[in-house]
Amino acid sequence: MGGRVMNDAALGALPSAPVRPSGRKVWAWAMWDWGTQPLNTVIITFVFSVYITGSAFGSENDTSIALSVSTMIAGLIVAVLAPVLGQASDRTGRTVRNLRWQTWAIALLAACLFFVAPAPGYLWLGLGLLGVASIVGEIANVNYYALIDQVATKKDVGRVSGFGWGLGYLGGIVALMLLYFGFIAPEVGLFGVSSHDGLDIRVSMLVCAVWIVGFTIPTFVALRDTPRPPALPVGILASYRMLWASLKRLWVEDRNTARFLVASALFRDGLSGVFAFGAVLAAQTFGFSAGEVIMFGAAANVVAGVSTIGFGFLDDRIGPKRVILLSLIALCGLGLGVFLLHDGGQIVFWTLGLAMCAFVGPAQSASRSFLARAIPDGRSGEIFGLYATTGRATSFLSPSLFGLAIAVGAAITRSETTQYFGILGIVVVLVAGLILMLAVTDPEQSHA
Repeated sequence: MGGRVMNDAALGALPSAPVRPSGRKVWAWAMWDWGTQPLNTVIITFVFSVYITGSAFGSENDTSIALSVSTMIAGLIVAVLAPVLGQASDRTGRTVRNLRWQTWAIALLAACLFFVAPAPGYLWLGLGLLGVASIVGEIANVNYYALIDQVATKKDVGRVSGFGWGLGYLGGIVALMLLYFGFIAPEVGLFGVSSHDGLDIRVSMLVCAVWIVGFTIPTFVALRDTPRPPALPVGILASYRMLWASLKRLWVEDRNTARFLVASALFRDGLSGVFAFGAVLAAQTFGFSAGEVIMFGAAANVVAGVSTIGFGFLDDRIGPKRVILLSLIALCGLGLGVFLLHDGGQIVFWTLGLAMCAFVGPAQSASRSFLARAIPDGRSGEIFGLYATTGRATSFLSPSLFGLAIAVGAAITRSETTQYFGILGIVVVLVAGLILMLAVTDPEQSHA
C-alpha cells in the first residue's frame, strides 16, 4: 500500500493515556446530540417536512419537487462550507464558541418556522428556513464531532461515540412523542392548541426551539475551547487552497483514512436512505396510516438508540471496521428481505424495518469513532469537515437509485405500485460502500 506505518503519535488528537475524561463531561457532550435531535427527527423527517409538502401549500408534485430542489441546494452549500469552517475552528481553537452560536441559530430558525402558515404563498419561506436550518445543523455537526477529543480516549471512543449517538436517538423519540401526543394527535392539545391554521405544527416548532436551547446548556457549561496562538484571517480562496493541500497530504501521509472517507461517503448515504425513504415504503407499500408512520418512527428511534449504545461497547473491543461491516451486511440482507416479502403485510415491515434500524445507528457511530481514532493532532475540524463534504458529495445516490429502481420495477411488472423496488436502489449503495470498506483497516492497524 506504500507510505509509512501510522504510530501512536499520528493516531489523532484523542488522548492515549488510560486516564478517562470525567463522566460529567461525557454526559455534557452527549447532551448536545439529545438537545438538537428535534432538528432531524421532528423538523426534517417526520413533522415539518410532511407539513410543508401537504396539500395546503400546493399540488403534491409541486411541493415535493420544491422540497427536493431546496434540499439539493442546501447539500451543495454544506459541501462548500463545511471544510472551510472546520479549518477555521482548528486554526482559532474556538470550536465550542462556534458550536454555541450555531446551536442558537438552529433554535432561532426552528422558532421562525412558526410563521409558515398553511398557504401556497408560504411554501418557499418554509423551504428556505428548512434549508438554512439543515445547513447550520450539518456545519454544527462538524464542530460537535471535533469535540470528541475532549471527552474520549482511544480506548473508549467507541463507547463514547455510541453513547452520544444513542442518546440523540432517544432524545428524538421523547421530543416526537411529546409533540405528537401534546399537540398533533389530540383534537385540542395542550394550551388549547388545535390543527386550525396549522397551529399544532407551528407551535411544535416553538417547542423545538426551546428544547434545543435548554438541553444544550450542559454542553456549553462543561466544555471549553482549547486556546491557540492568534492566527491571521484566511480568505475563502486561500481556505480552498489549504483544503486541496490537505487532501493531497492526506492521500500521501494517510491513504487508509482517505480510502475510508470515500467508502463512508457511500455507505453513509445508504444509511441516510434507509431512514429517509422508510416512511415512504411504510405508507405506500405496507399501508401505514400517517399516525402509524409516526409511531413506527418513534419505535425506530428507540431501537436505533439502544442498539447504538450497545454496539459502542463492541466497537472498543473488536474495532469500528468490524462493526461497520457487520452492520452493512445485516442491512443488505434485511433490505432484500423487505423487497422479497413486500406483500406480507405490515408485520413484515415492523419486523424487518425495525431490525434495519438496529444496524443504522451502530454503523454511523462506528464511522465517527473510526475517524476520531485516525485524525492527526490539531486537524479535527478540518478532517471532520472533509467527512461532511465527502458525505454530501454522494448524497444524490440513494434518492436517484431509489427512484430509478421504482421506474425499473414499473417497467418490469407493468404496475403503478412498485415503490418496494426502491429498497433495491438503497441496497446497491450499501453494497458499494461495503466493498470499498473491505480495503480499509482499523486505525490501530492502518498503513498509509
